[in-house]
Amino acid sequence: MWNQLLPVGKTIVLQPGGIRCVVDAFLGSGGQGEVYRVVIQGKEKALKWYFEGSATPQQEKILRKLVDIGPPTNSNEFLWPEMVVTSSSVKHFGYVMPLREPRFKGIVDMMRGDVHPSFQVVCIVARQLAHCYWSLHNRGFCYRDISFSNVFFDSNTGEILICDNDNVSIPGEASAGVIGTQRFMAPEIVRGEAEPSADTDKYSLAVLLFYLLFVHHPLEGKRELQIHCLDEQAMTKLFGYEPIFIFDPNDDSNRPVPGYHDNAIEFWKVYPTFLKRLFIRAFTEGLKPNRRVGETEWRRAFAHLADCIAYCQHCGRENFYDDEVHSRQGASLLCWKCQQRVPIPFILRIGKNVVVIRHDTKLYPYHMTPFPNYDFQQPVAEVSPHPQDPSRWGLTNRGAQQWTAKSRDSSPIAVPPGKTVGLYKGLILDFGEVSGVVE
Repeated sequence: MWNQLLPVGKTIVLQPGGIRCVVDAFLGSGGQGEVYRVVIQGKEKALKWYFEGSATPQQEKILRKLVDIGPPTNSNEFLWPEMVVTSSSVKHFGYVMPLREPRFKGIVDMMRGDVHPSFQVVCIVARQLAHCYWSLHNRGFCYRDISFSNVFFDSNTGEILICDNDNVSIPGEASAGVIGTQRFMAPEIVRGEAEPSADTDKYSLAVLLFYLLFVHHPLEGKRELQIHCLDEQAMTKLFGYEPIFIFDPNDDSNRPVPGYHDNAIEFWKVYPTFLKRLFIRAFTEGLKPNRRVGETEWRRAFAHLADCIAYCQHCGRENFYDDEVHSRQGASLLCWKCQQRVPIPFILRIGKNVVVIRHDTKLYPYHMTPFPNYDFQQPVAEVSPHPQDPSRWGLTNRGAQQWTAKSRDSSPIAVPPGKTVGLYKGLILDFGEVSGVVE
């Protein structure tokens, strides 16, 4: 039963330190315990308290190690355990963690239609998820249970929160026993052939990203509809022994069915070829261990995807410029919403990166260096309208390095920090380590 472990509205004393803790509200219950909003020393926190079956010495040892090690990033994406606590008035133990703000919603809320993030926000959420799990794996950790139940995001900013970090595996420590959520488990775990690892996490991350972009599961197509009872045996077959990607280019036996899988069908048309190719790889080759798409590839792909956004001048909706398709069609695309032609004013090509020039385009360090740098805190360049003619755009240097700009038949001019260069087709920009051309 819910709300049985801690007395809501009462004060309990936590150890160590004899800390007075006001149990303010019951937030929810899961398979391991219950979570409460509490007030400790005047600050609101979340407190998870374990059921008897989960309050093992092994779990307590892992928790204390997680507290000592600290979260894998310096920012606040992980609701990481801060303190392991006990109380003389309550059996077993729990841990204190940061409280999730109400502005953060789940991917489940998006799938229900309660939250409608922009494509720009979806790109940020996906990029941040890839970065956070890369940071966790880079520390030698394994999350074990990546799913949409454990991820929350701000639909306005794209900020993310990852919860349930008490199940993170630590190198050299025995596992916590959680093996995942079945629809997200790697096939080898579903078959009982492997334990959770960083490699199986990568598969779960790919499923999570597919849900985020396509609001559907990558393996649930025609074959799922033919199953009369989706019981344990059927799910083991579908996700473990005979997984087939719904858009596998070499096997059409599990295609999404109109009227049942419309989200997958419609969203698949929206995204550019390079991203669809990555998902195809993730759920064909990547069905096998050690063949997964890595977090750094996802991170790079979603940074690039955000660069491909183009606004429809007719209905205002976001579309994606597909360089492999639209460069052959006179730099225009067909709006997925209103079916009107969307002309692309300028494309800035920097090495392999293609950036659609919009009124709100910003460039970041990763655009300006041949080496990975995914710091999106401050732009190093942004599009600015001409002060006398808003229809004319320029690119303003917001960084610390001077650029040079020239056409193919003119001498270069300096673009120091704070200055703007007018944009026109054929403009060549030398940013220092890399250069770009406006098309």
